[in-house]
Formats: sequence, C-alpha cells, structure tokens
Amino acid sequence: MALSMATWWWVLAGLIVAAELATGTFYLLMIALGMVAGALAAHAGFALTAQIVVAAVLGGGSTAVWHWSRLRDRASELPVHANRDVNIDIGEPVHVDTWAGDRTARVSYRGSTWSARLLPGALPATGLHRVAAVEGNWLVLAPVTAA
Repeated sequence: MALSMATWWWVLAGLIVAAELATGTFYLLMIALGMVAGALAAHAGFALTAQIVVAAVLGGGSTAVWHWSRLRDRASELPVHANRDVNIDIGEPVHVDTWAGDRTARVSYRGSTWSARLLPGALPATGLHRVAAVEGNWLVLAPVTAA
C-alpha cells in the first residue's frame, strides 16, 4: 500500500503538533500550518515542488508574522522591575512619615520595614505614595497626587 503525498504531509503536520505539545512553543504550530497547506496543495493536485513552496511560504511566513507580532508586543511592555504583571507590589500604597536628606526612607509595608527611595524627578513629601518599581530590596516610590 503506497501512501499519497497528501498523507505524508498530514503525518508531518501531526508529528509537528505532537512536538509542539511536548515543548510548548507556539512557533511549531505555525510550521504545522505550513504542513497542512502542503497537504491541501497535494489534494489539489499540485506538483511536489509547488507543495513544498506552498508549505514553506505559509509555514515560514506565519512563523515570521508571529515572531514580529511578539516583538512588537514586547516593545510596549514595562521593564520587569516596574511591571505589575511580574511584581504585585507595583501600584500598592505606602505611607511615608519622613524622608532622609539622600531621598531615602524607611517605610512599613506588608508587615515589614522596607528601604525606599524616591522616584527620580519627584519631590520629597510625606504622606501617601505608590510603589512605582522594586529594585532589589528597595521600593521606588512615587507620590500620590490628588486628582
């Protein structure tokens, strides 16, 4: 029993999907999409060269588009030390009683005393502040302005 070219494309697509499930990389799904396109081209009666070109263009193209969209999305992300998705402390309120001359303070936060520094460009004032970033074991604070 001889297998058709379309069957081989479907088998390759299935193997790549299985590899994606084992590794968890979305890029392999884009390559599998190219294999499906090759299978459909085989069903349509295209020559082997045309099937390979269709699979390469769709698989490679979709991989490139996915990669480009991920890079574009990452460019708008905040750095890790200031990203609330990474650190749940970002945006949390903190009360500052006094600031030292070097723009640092000791604040009570989450049941412990933390070292804090003022966000560059902000004026030192007592009262309510928000955690703008966490740098090591330092909280970087921004004053809360009344709206």
